[in-house]
Amino acid sequence: MPVELDLNDDRSEKIHYDFEDYPILVNKAHLSTYPNFSAPSHWHDSIEIVVVLSGFMNYNVNGKIIPMNPGEGAFVNSRQLHFGYSDEQECEFIFAVIHPILLCSSVAVEKDFVMPLVKNQNAAFLKLEKQNPIHQKVIENLKLMYQAKNSKTAPLEIQSLFAMMWASLFKLLMKENEKPKKQSGDLTILKNIVGFIQQNFSDKLTLNEIAKAGCVGQSKCCKLFNQFFHQTPNEFLTAYRLSKACELLKTSDDSIENIAFSVGFSGASYFAETFKKAFAQSPKEYRKN
Repeated sequence: MPVELDLNDDRSEKIHYDFEDYPILVNKAHLSTYPNFSAPSHWHDSIEIVVVLSGFMNYNVNGKIIPMNPGEGAFVNSRQLHFGYSDEQECEFIFAVIHPILLCSSVAVEKDFVMPLVKNQNAAFLKLEKQNPIHQKVIENLKLMYQAKNSKTAPLEIQSLFAMMWASLFKLLMKENEKPKKQSGDLTILKNIVGFIQQNFSDKLTLNEIAKAGCVGQSKCCKLFNQFFHQTPNEFLTAYRLSKACELLKTSDDSIENIAFSVGFSGASYFAETFKKAFAQSPKEYRKN
């Protein structure tokens, strides 16, 4: 059954952690369980570390593409827009999503070692390379986290491994006297466009209307969506309509035809066809499951 991330309207993920009292999520997954071998673009306050075990994955962080082969991975800092995908090529990977608050054993640790890295605009992400022994130590610690997740002392073991990871990343990414990167403004433009889509998804929207919401031309709009989401604006709109349809199928008794119209589809048959292509099941089957 396809994986669905639980997203808020601003694309932030509602993370369902492994432990009730510890913000830790560690798991193994396959890209084929996501629609079209692509996770939806999202962000969260937690940091994320992912390592490829087999196959191939592209990892998009703020529009920058990180190609990853087996033994390679990526560190993604807090509040960065990211997702993994491939061109229908299978990929098995391990990932950890952990909130930095887990490291804040004291005010001093938070001030000196946690927040400087979390807020470093020059440290949005880091590709973990095979040839780099420090990178490989981070990767090995992630694998140890996965092995420890079912042990009685899992939160304690994972917290310890995370602290060692963080120390390595801090040394690598916190460079003295480094000038902050100039921000392009593209994320602000994209945020305005996405907000417009989220407010008007049930209406018939043209590409021109979507682009105008960000005060850019259609070509610039398409370029931004391809860079940050690996989708066209219309594909993003369709995916958002489908996510809203999923919510209604779960929470309402309304007919499938009415749901199709309420989320902006022109007809029930086209909705059913699009839904099945995305989720490998019909709306009726989805509601039943």
